[in-house]
Amino acid sequence: MRKIYTCIAALYLGIAASHAQTKPARDSSNYEARKLKVDEVNIISAYYHQNGNNSAVTGGIGSEKLTDFANTFDLQLSKYGIGGKKHTFAFELGVDHYTSASSDKIDPNTISSASMHDTRVYPSLNWTVSDDKTGRAFGLTASYSHEFDYQSFGGGLNLTLLSKNKNTQFDFKAQAFLDTWKVILPVELRPLGYGSGSEHEDRRPVDHRPRNSFSTSFSLSQVLTQRLQMALIVEPSYQKGLLATEYQRVFFNSNFATGVGPTNSIFNERIENLPGSRYKLPIAVRLNYFLDDHFIIRTFYRYYTDNWGIRAHTAELEIPVKLTSFVSISPYYRFNHQQGTRYFAPYGQHSPTEIYYTSDYDLSTLNSNFIGGNIRLSPPNGVFGWQHFNSLEIRAGHYMRSTGLNSNIVTLAMKFK
Repeated sequence: MRKIYTCIAALYLGIAASHAQTKPARDSSNYEARKLKVDEVNIISAYYHQNGNNSAVTGGIGSEKLTDFANTFDLQLSKYGIGGKKHTFAFELGVDHYTSASSDKIDPNTISSASMHDTRVYPSLNWTVSDDKTGRAFGLTASYSHEFDYQSFGGGLNLTLLSKNKNTQFDFKAQAFLDTWKVILPVELRPLGYGSGSEHEDRRPVDHRPRNSFSTSFSLSQVLTQRLQMALIVEPSYQKGLLATEYQRVFFNSNFATGVGPTNSIFNERIENLPGSRYKLPIAVRLNYFLDDHFIIRTFYRYYTDNWGIRAHTAELEIPVKLTSFVSISPYYRFNHQQGTRYFAPYGQHSPTEIYYTSDYDLSTLNSNFIGGNIRLSPPNGVFGWQHFNSLEIRAGHYMRSTGLNSNIVTLAMKFK
């Protein structure tokens, strides 16, 4: 992996050098025509590991062990067009590879289930036109994502407006994701002739169901004083389609299980069933206070509510400290309290008369803490003396949840300009 990144960095440096030798040409239209140039390249790699004992795949009990290795390559290019408008093109390619012990329990009779490990690939492209004088910008985004059991097509737009004194900024985003999910069922709840979903080993048919998501974001940022900045963020969203994960089991407290979807009366078991629509409304406030040249205090609070009955409060505190002109550290803490959905109950505690039910602890009442920090290097002559290696950042964090889930994440971020 390191060799790949070195090749990418070398390629970028070559491109940057070639653009540095190109002089912009002028024409009679009173604007400067510039060729497309590389603004920056970002390469991010993260390793994530979690463990717990409340797997939703096995009904709220069992191993939640999971590892994920994520890599993102981000390329930003720009050019000035007619009228002096700046055109920015951002291409991002993400590749994640995970292994999951709980997904391997979809069919415990096999050596390894088809979804025990998988790779997700998700490219996206954004085009934004901005005016340097007014600060206004408009952009369009297209994205795609593919994994073992789903594929997704996305599109969106973004708008930025800036006041004349540039102390107030309004941002608007709208996105739509049209997903198709492969309906994978636990092995004991599959109808006769229903496939496992493994395209290479099992040609029997499986159902495919849609899940469509629509989201918006409204952000108002304001410079209150020379030291204090504030932002108000509202992000309503709506989902419709297959919102339940149907390979997740639910176990009931009676031997008279009847209801929606496949059941197994011997084990008093069904597949997870949730409503086919969901409204979400997060509202957040961010305050940044510049204490002096060395300290910044960043605070964040978010309230979340949805029509499934979930209510959540999240508070964050980050204090970046500038040790030298090119070295900084940022300790970070986040606390979250969540009131769970009315459709949740632990293993064996659901009533057979319920219409909707889940034993996924992500939807339960819980408290969580995340503590971490990062160190950032941005020397004036470039990291390791490479002029275009603009910054190197290492982040690490530990997550603890009251349900017993714990996780760790380490991230490496490199920027080239």
